[in-house]
Amino acid sequence: MPHVLVVEDDQFVRSALIRHLTEASHTVRSVGTALEALREVAHFRYDVVVLDLGLPDLDGAEALKMLRSITDVPVIVATARDDESEIVRLLNDGADDYLTKPFSVAHLSARIAAVLRRARAAGPEAPPDRVLRVGGLAVDPLRRQAELDSVPLDLTRREFDLLAYLAGRPGVVVPRKELLAEVWQQSYGDDQTIDVHLSWLRRKLGETAAAPRYLHTLRGVGVKLEPPA
Repeated sequence: MPHVLVVEDDQFVRSALIRHLTEASHTVRSVGTALEALREVAHFRYDVVVLDLGLPDLDGAEALKMLRSITDVPVIVATARDDESEIVRLLNDGADDYLTKPFSVAHLSARIAAVLRRARAAGPEAPPDRVLRVGGLAVDPLRRQAELDSVPLDLTRREFDLLAYLAGRPGVVVPRKELLAEVWQQSYGDDQTIDVHLSWLRRKLGETAAAPRYLHTLRGVGVKLEPPA
């Protein structure tokens, strides 16, 4: 039974989430402040955290950074903010997914299930015991480590999953729907999620969309990883 920590200061919303997530067979605990959330994850093991950004003691974006400094538990951000730059920043700071308020509990449950599937797939039993090499890139799925020209890459969980999936299919144009299904474990979604992660992955590989070296996007088709020409 998945253990979910709900971080939400609105008592009405908290009660509704607790009730519906419990009915969906989750073990739920809730807190109303960022500091309480930090104490919880420091002392107890959760499978996923649902983090509201409008907290009374600390901005949720700052709370996310602090959470990431002490745990790699998957975090779903719940926010009323729909600004693209804000969403990009949250994903870059370590959010695994986000929902824009208002949202249905059924939608949240589906996102939690998807995040948990990805977390299980990233476990030590899942990746193949081999290093994937594409040009100067070396990706070790078992140890979840990646290097470019022998220099370690500092990747988020999702950036690594995306890079590893593409590295396992070098030179193949992978459709966006396949990336959503295999990397995000979602049968639906928007392209913005993929574009955000591709953008940050390109930056860490020392390239841009306008001047690609390893990552090539074919508009309307998909994404390809191949060594520089």
